[in-house]
Amino acid sequence: MEVLISKTIKIGPHPYISVDYYGQGEAVFLLHGIGGNKRNWDDNVLDLAKYHKVITWDTRGYGASDDYCGAFKFSDAANDLFKVFDFFGIDRAHIIGLSMGARIACWFYDKYPERVKSLVLCDTNFGSKGFSEDEKKKFINSRTKPLKEGKTFKDFSYVVARSLIGDKQDQGALQKLIDSLNLLRKESYLKTVDSFVYHDNLDCFSNIKVPSLVLVGELDRLTSPKVAEKISQKIEGARFYIVKGAGHLINIEKPEIFNNYVIGFLRDMVHKSGS
Repeated sequence: MEVLISKTIKIGPHPYISVDYYGQGEAVFLLHGIGGNKRNWDDNVLDLAKYHKVITWDTRGYGASDDYCGAFKFSDAANDLFKVFDFFGIDRAHIIGLSMGARIACWFYDKYPERVKSLVLCDTNFGSKGFSEDEKKKFINSRTKPLKEGKTFKDFSYVVARSLIGDKQDQGALQKLIDSLNLLRKESYLKTVDSFVYHDNLDCFSNIKVPSLVLVGELDRLTSPKVAEKISQKIEGARFYIVKGAGHLINIEKPEIFNNYVIGFLRDMVHKSGS
């Protein structure tokens, strides 16, 4: 089946959010992580779009989306997603988020639960409450200290990418992650990291009442399988799978396995709803 890729659309008002969309059917949103952009889903959208209308975005301050004034707030990102829903006239949709994208999905669900059909939460955590002060300092230093010392992303993206990837010999996945990190914008990234580590205090997992799938890489050192399993146990009826051989970027490192898990889950949701 041939899938046509749209031209990029920017949805306002300010900050304008850049989205691409693919296919037809029930809507599926894909939300990237803190070091990403909508191109991170290139190995996933075509398979998913055989069955669904797939929408990818660049979070505010990322990719082709606009910068913004003030601090990064997850509640603002949730509102950005709401305006994308309204632009497409979508009442309810499936939301798939990785790492920070999964946190945005949770904030969106907490604020607009009636707009969510299902959640796929990948390589994520309990928010800032789930990290010790030492873990917060280590993360901040590894991600922001080089920038504050005058370095560019290109100076340390290789080191960060290797810390996130499961199979360090997977040069294809490693290069995709490096390329993604090199596209980040310094000021926006620093604001996002600060909010991610110190202000993302939402824990809504016990309140989630829609079908949910929790995925994590077997070799994820940032958001471990143990943490992911605890998250799945807090969500009533959630499915939980560990992606063998993958690190923190399961959709990039093991796209075929990731696609199969997600497509199977979404197919079951459609069947259960009778649509």
